[in-house]
Amino acid sequence: MSRASDDGPQLREPDLPRTAKVRPKALRTGFTTGACSAAAAKAAAELMVTGHLPAVVDIPFPDGRHRRLQVDSGSADPATAVVVKDAGDDPDVTHGARLTVTVTARGDGQVVLHGGEGVGVVTKPGLGLEVGGPAINPVPREMITAAVREVIGDRGADVTITVPGGEKMAYKTTNRRLGIYGGISILGTTGIVRPFSTASWRSSVEQAISVLAAQGGRTAVLSTGGRTEKAAMRLLPDEPEVAFVEVGDFTGAALRRAVEHGLDGVVFVGMIGKLTKLASGVVMTHYTRSKVDTALLGRLTAEFGGDPAQVAEIEQAATARRAYEVWRGSGLLPACAHRLCELVAAVLERFSEECGRRLPARVAMVDFQGEHVVAATEARWVTWQSR
Repeated sequence: MSRASDDGPQLREPDLPRTAKVRPKALRTGFTTGACSAAAAKAAAELMVTGHLPAVVDIPFPDGRHRRLQVDSGSADPATAVVVKDAGDDPDVTHGARLTVTVTARGDGQVVLHGGEGVGVVTKPGLGLEVGGPAINPVPREMITAAVREVIGDRGADVTITVPGGEKMAYKTTNRRLGIYGGISILGTTGIVRPFSTASWRSSVEQAISVLAAQGGRTAVLSTGGRTEKAAMRLLPDEPEVAFVEVGDFTGAALRRAVEHGLDGVVFVGMIGKLTKLASGVVMTHYTRSKVDTALLGRLTAEFGGDPAQVAEIEQAATARRAYEVWRGSGLLPACAHRLCELVAAVLERFSEECGRRLPARVAMVDFQGEHVVAATEARWVTWQSR
């Protein structure tokens, strides 16, 4: 998708390439916690109805197909089944989790889901889930209910999901920041885990902005990774924790959601590589889909007095880091980096305007350790001093 701009670089989110490199071996897909919970629920329902625990179950997925999952173990009275999550080749913190579901009969014809040990509890609005209820997202709820209905028909059932060790797993996620405490979330939009999928990260970014808005936050503080987020928190200590959103490569998605929720502005904290991509108009900055515009860095070098040799070296460099090193060594760093921050702010504001409303943007560049702000649109933010 492209967006034209009359007064600056084209704002764009690069399309996927028309052709892709052939991999020697495809990465293996897996199943989400939602799909595994649905499978365990169906197995437990069969145990409750027939007295027999199936070795495998076929469950309905959102695409209309049924897929088969292995049942690990179970026990009767009450009917309980376990499915071990296999995330395929994705580095998922819940890989190996034992999704354990107990199903008991109820007399009102309803299928009611409950969260047990290891399933998080929602404590803040903005997630589209009931505050005080279990962190089981809408699609998994539908999958679990449909899987159980295939066994019990119109009868009712209480379905309780537990995840042994789930609370410990949750510390490796963003759950606590989103107001989910006590365990993991039961997630999934397709039921399938695709290795290194960007969809889950994009979704988490959009969700984080929604939670911020629901808490009354007015400014989203965006960063690209752990070091830049820590730097942002030091820079803006008065902002609530929920305001800090690690967007990775999904700056555009965060801006759209910020516009939708009527936020007042954004702050972006990053290092020179991501900032250069943003300054050139790329708001989806994954390294496989966009390259650093070293020509832009060369122009900035020339603008602030760099000699032809420095300009040529930077334009031919493989990374933005080399420009940073040249700027620092020649005394050009503060001026060039400050101008780069200004360009990024202009791009973010234009992009948000084209999403519906211009959001004021402030930008800070940090060093590679994330310890010092070397340049910013707000002079008072700068902590680095040239030596």
